[in-house]
Amino acid sequence: MNTRRWLTVMCLAASVPAYASSAFKPIELKDSEMAELRGRYVMPGRIISFGIVMSSTWTNAAGATVTGTANMQVSSATVTPQFYVQVTGNDGTGIAKQPQGTGTVIGGAGLGTGQGVTQSVRAAGDGNTASNGVDINVTRNGLAPANYVQSGQALMAGQPITGGTAAGQVTVTANNGGLQMALQASNNQGNVVQQIGGGNVLQGTVIQGNSNFVNNMTQLNVVLGNNGLNNLTQNLNLDQLKGLRPSGY
Repeated sequence: MNTRRWLTVMCLAASVPAYASSAFKPIELKDSEMAELRGRYVMPGRIISFGIVMSSTWTNAAGATVTGTANMQVSSATVTPQFYVQVTGNDGTGIAKQPQGTGTVIGGAGLGTGQGVTQSVRAAGDGNTASNGVDINVTRNGLAPANYVQSGQALMAGQPITGGTAAGQVTVTANNGGLQMALQASNNQGNVVQQIGGGNVLQGTVIQGNSNFVNNMTQLNVVLGNNGLNNLTQNLNLDQLKGLRPSGY
């Protein structure tokens, strides 16, 4: 190495302590900056099937149960995405009677304004069990469901679908590009709300009685095909990456 290069290296080494402490100090990212970050991506054409299943179940101490289910399946053959709704359950044995719930749950108005996934369970009773779940199931190199038959009543925007049993009443609505499922339990036992849309998922349960079992579930099912990148697409991506490569390597 000649004298000029040695002098350059020595000057750089001498200048590092002057700014290293500030240059390498950790800086906390703002929420707005974190919101711009993205994880893995899927190339166009890889998704061959996409489905959503949302369900809420309430079972009371008398053995009565009610379940609301909304599902949608989209594939390359789908013309218009459509949700289908079913309300099932039973009225129990009729022997035991569910007493009125006397608990009171207050507050919680801010739960409906959260971003991302918001889950809550609030109970003012004894012996209750409640759960919220959001599943994302991704199948790689799979096949779209063959001859998938949607069952239930077709959901139209602005036209709620309702149904119920002795356990409670379920109402499903589609508005502003989103889906909401609301369940009002009988005898003042409580209520449930699930909704998805606008990049947000909300699951909330309020229990005001005793010995209730509540389960909320939202599933996103994605099937990826095995059609990988062709040579033309690969070459285009590699050409873009060349601009990031340091010169000399």
